[in-house]
Amino acid sequence: MFSALIENLHNGSWLTLEVSPEKSAAFETVIQRLRSLRLWEKVDGFTVTDNPLAKLRYGSLFAAIRLQEAFGKPVLATISMRDRNLLGIQSDLLGCNEAGIRAILAVTGDPAHLSDQPRVKGVFDANSMELLKITRHFNRGIDYAGKEIDPAPKPIFPFAVTSAKITQSLKRKMAGKIENGAIGLISQPIFSIEDADRLLEVFDEAQSEFSDERRDARLIFGIFPLTRLKTAQFLHAHVPGITIPDRFLSALYEANKVSEEREYAVGFEMSFEIFKMLRRRKLPIHIMSSNRFETVNKMICSKE
Repeated sequence: MFSALIENLHNGSWLTLEVSPEKSAAFETVIQRLRSLRLWEKVDGFTVTDNPLAKLRYGSLFAAIRLQEAFGKPVLATISMRDRNLLGIQSDLLGCNEAGIRAILAVTGDPAHLSDQPRVKGVFDANSMELLKITRHFNRGIDYAGKEIDPAPKPIFPFAVTSAKITQSLKRKMAGKIENGAIGLISQPIFSIEDADRLLEVFDEAQSEFSDERRDARLIFGIFPLTRLKTAQFLHAHVPGITIPDRFLSALYEANKVSEEREYAVGFEMSFEIFKMLRRRKLPIHIMSSNRFETVNKMICSKE
């Protein structure tokens, strides 16, 4: 299962879909929505978010297990360092390993002050870089204290995220994650092919520092179909690391004054243009949508 996913990462056909668990004791409703659209047949795998924006949601690791069992497709389970200490993380990795969840998306986590729950404090025993180091230890059959794990875990496939903003520190941060074993970096959403080119250039520079198997890491381009002005404004104002270009905001604003249908059509067309350009160039793609699966299905199935 995971070998096929990694092969797709290297041959340029990678297409994964982000799934966001809801604040519910039942994950089955999300599974049924994916099943009704047969989306599991159209993607190579899924990622599952872990309480994004520090909002209470169904547990990411349990959701990853449910998804993988339901569809037989590999799932990258997001683990946020905000909510776990180093002991809890290692314990979760051991349990996930036996349950078949062996692809991990390491994130530091959004600030705890964004939470919708009272008195929430971030653990932040370490950052996402530390989680990548832990997976390197596990892949050598030892825990983070250097002690043997018996039996040893099956291979873990570590991924990380990267900003889509070109900053002076971006190359250094990318290189650090590659150095610590990330085989793929999933970018925050990009909103133009020019953004993709600039991001890939920085990634290539970061990767050029290595001469071993770490040169096999890949950059995976995140895209978010923007079909509503309200969504674009929220992402721009409240989600760390995401900046919506003025051309998107302006186009959606003007379309919104006409009708909801016009707003959706304009946003979808602009988003689809980026998607199809990435597909033509055989670049790995990860789709985020806040569970707007109907829009994702339309994007994947639309003719170029």
